[in-house]
Amino acid sequence: MLDLLITHATLPDGRQNMSIAVQAGRITEVTEGLQAPAHETVDADGLLVSPPFVDAHFHMDSTLSYGQPRVNESGTLLEGIALWGELKPTLTHEAIVQRALQYCDIAVARGLLAVRSHVDTSHGSLLPVQALLEVKQRVAPYLDLQLVAFPQDGVLRSPGGLANLKRALDLGVDVVGGIPHFERTYADGTESVKLLCELAAERGKRVDMHCDESDDPHSRHVETLAYETQRLGLHGRVTGSHLTSMHSMDNYYVSKLIPLMREADLGVVANPLINITLQGRHDTYPKRRGMTRVPELMAAGLTVAFGHDCVLDPWYSGGSADMLEAAHMGLHVGQMTSQAAMRQCFDAVTANPARLLGLEGYGIAPGCHADFVLLHARNPVDAIRLRAARLGVWRRGQRVAGQPAPTAELRLPGRPGSVSFL
Repeated sequence: MLDLLITHATLPDGRQNMSIAVQAGRITEVTEGLQAPAHETVDADGLLVSPPFVDAHFHMDSTLSYGQPRVNESGTLLEGIALWGELKPTLTHEAIVQRALQYCDIAVARGLLAVRSHVDTSHGSLLPVQALLEVKQRVAPYLDLQLVAFPQDGVLRSPGGLANLKRALDLGVDVVGGIPHFERTYADGTESVKLLCELAAERGKRVDMHCDESDDPHSRHVETLAYETQRLGLHGRVTGSHLTSMHSMDNYYVSKLIPLMREADLGVVANPLINITLQGRHDTYPKRRGMTRVPELMAAGLTVAFGHDCVLDPWYSGGSADMLEAAHMGLHVGQMTSQAAMRQCFDAVTANPARLLGLEGYGIAPGCHADFVLLHARNPVDAIRLRAARLGVWRRGQRVAGQPAPTAELRLPGRPGSVSFL
């Protein structure tokens, strides 16, 4: 007898009337119309069953801290960094853990079961690192939390920056991070990319670097990141996050840059909600919106994901842990409105970030982990359009969250008494 059987499911690739059989936490069969005895059977009734959402770029050490010690009045990246600097001396291990666990609860309810979080390594105490390592262990039964050693104040700019980052890796942080555009000079930024990529190669780690997060069309650190990836043989293990300068770069230069990135098999993470909020703050009109060139990067064959980046923290006053919100914004900002492009936006919060994180056993296929989400949508485009309700969320074949299908009462003459939005 199966542990779980999902029937009459629609899958993201368009297959319909599919059954998903689960035994011992793994998917054993995915086929049309399967009927078999199971301890639990769920009729999807033609709705979409998707692999879980994955957030390839987040800051869990600062999440849910909005207003502490004050609000970012200018709305700029630099004031957010300054605010975080003011908040850091007051942080406690317990407060970071509590906020992060609360966020993970919300994430699971949204069907978000894997998060790559950057954690600040700039302070010698490594307090955020210690706190999120505890969180990672505590949430492991229901959420994959991958941590990036992130030198928020600059690995060369801040005293002891490189030593602190190495200590974070020694403690168990998974990925090497960086922020070259925040170093004191362009040359220092270039040197930081080289040092950090060499460190990752030496330790067998992945790299995920905040890169060119500005409106400066002459910021060129992603070019260096692609070069170092190629030089060190780190193909497929390096991600450039944000890349907002590409929004403003000369088209001729970009025509050279994108093939270099493709040659290095560089991963890319855009953060639509935050990029369009923080960028262009020095513009009058027209105002730039800052999101990197997602359609062009995808067309070139790069793996591009969307991240949520921030929720209620010094940089962003909104957010909901809903990756469909990020996909919805990315679709609009990138003008990705064809059917194929909208499905690419769904991939950018599911399969693509899973690839960047190197998640084992991700997907809906025999042998994969039995992790999936039943959405109140008929297809991926519906899911984004409606920010579809998560009717059920399963982790290793066990239901961990769910909500009723949304409906609203109507009192209109000659019309039905309710509407389901779908």
